[in-house]
Amino acid sequence: MNDILVMLSFGPDGWGDQIAAGVYITVTLALASLPLGLATGLVLALAKKSAEPSLRAWADVYTTIFRGLPELLTLFLVYYGGQILIQEVLSVFGVTNFEVSAFFAGMIALSLVFSSYASEAFLSAFRGISQGQYEGAHALGLSKLQTLRLVILPQLIRLSLPALGNLWLILLKETSLVSIIGLNDIIRYSNMAARTTKEPFLFFSIACAIYLVLALISSVGISRLEKWTKRGEAPR
Repeated sequence: MNDILVMLSFGPDGWGDQIAAGVYITVTLALASLPLGLATGLVLALAKKSAEPSLRAWADVYTTIFRGLPELLTLFLVYYGGQILIQEVLSVFGVTNFEVSAFFAGMIALSLVFSSYASEAFLSAFRGISQGQYEGAHALGLSKLQTLRLVILPQLIRLSLPALGNLWLILLKETSLVSIIGLNDIIRYSNMAARTTKEPFLFFSIACAIYLVLALISSVGISRLEKWTKRGEAPR
C-alpha cells in the first residue's frame, strides 16, 4: 500500500505531478476545441439550410468526410499532412524550419470531427423552430441577422443542448488520441508511468477514474445548463 501511495504522490518520487499536468492538457484541449467546433458546426448548419445549392453541397461533403473518417486518421492527416502543406507554402517565402505543435493539430482535428456532428444537432434544432418565429420577427421589423441573434439562436441553443452535451462527452474522451502524436495528456503520462513502474493496472485504472470524474462533472454542468435554458418555460 505504501508503494502505491509513493507512486501516486507529488514530487520527485511519484507520478502525481505528471498525471495532474496530463489532466490539465486534456481539459484544456477539449475546451479549446469546443468553441471552434461549435462555431463551425453552426456555419455548416446554416449552409445546409441555405437556398444556395453550392453551399448545401459543400456542407454535405464536409460532414460526410469527417463523419466517415476515423478520428485517429483525421488526426494524422491534420498533424502530418497539414505540416507538409504548410512547409511547402512557407518554403516559397524562404522559411524552411516550421513545425505544427501537437496541441494545435489535436485541436484542429477534434474541432473538424466535432463540427461535423454538431452541424446535424444544430440542423435538427432549426427544424424544431416553427416558421411563425421567423414571420413574427419579420413583422417586428427585425433584420435577418437580428432575427438569428435575438429570436432563433436562444431557442437553437435550448433545443440542441442535449445532443451537444453528448458530443462534448465524446470530445472529452477523444482527446486521448493526441497521445499518439506525442502530446502529454492523461493517457500518455499513464502509459509512461505504467512502463516505468511495471504497474499498468494501477495507472490505467487511475486514468479511467479521472475520465469518469470529468464525465460526471460535465454531466452535472450540462444538466444545470439545460435547466437554465428552460427557466422561462411554464411548468407542466
